[in-house]
Amino acid sequence: MKSITINGSKRESVGKKSTKALRNAGEVPCVLYGGDKSVHFSAPELAFSKLVYTPNAHTVVIALENGDTMDAVLQDIQFHPVTDRILHVDFYQLFQDKEIAMDIPVRLVGNSKGVKNGGVLRKNNRKLRVKALPTNLPDFIEIDITPMKIGSKFYVGDLDQEKYRFLHSDNTVVCQIKTARTAIVEEEDEEELEEGAEGATPGEAAAPAAEATQE
Repeated sequence: MKSITINGSKRESVGKKSTKALRNAGEVPCVLYGGDKSVHFSAPELAFSKLVYTPNAHTVVIALENGDTMDAVLQDIQFHPVTDRILHVDFYQLFQDKEIAMDIPVRLVGNSKGVKNGGVLRKNNRKLRVKALPTNLPDFIEIDITPMKIGSKFYVGDLDQEKYRFLHSDNTVVCQIKTARTAIVEEEDEEELEEGAEGATPGEAAAPAAEATQE
């Protein structure tokens, strides 16, 4: 997984007065949890742009001015309710021998057969929560939707879980192709329709397929 470096300064005082002074100076107060003790530091607000305003997932290297560096992931972030300025950021420290849970974006690739025939692609989950060692965290979860037909669903259970495991049930739907009024019946599905129409007259059974071909 790609990493972003945040250069910060350790905070000696964590009171309300010092926190307000930091924000007035364009700095964001931060806390790093997960280690032997919490680390309080601050960093320029602009340093968080590539970490916060992106759909991608990243790990973070926190580099303090005293030379200390720590690997972490973003845990929580608070915004001002009116200005949307970043007020506070919490990080969780990473250790190479300990698993971490993280939300990973889903990336859909390919051209679905169902969409080509007029179906509608619905992204039920744009991110999936996984648990893995830091070195096994993926940048994204890629799904090839090319073979998906109208009515098809892609489940978490269909995904590879060799290097990491999903914190969702196997029957969680990641994406699906829903039927639209303009959808065209695929040739390979016409046999199923004809079997369902067994007992009808030849003219009645052929009518739906003929209409679909004309469309």
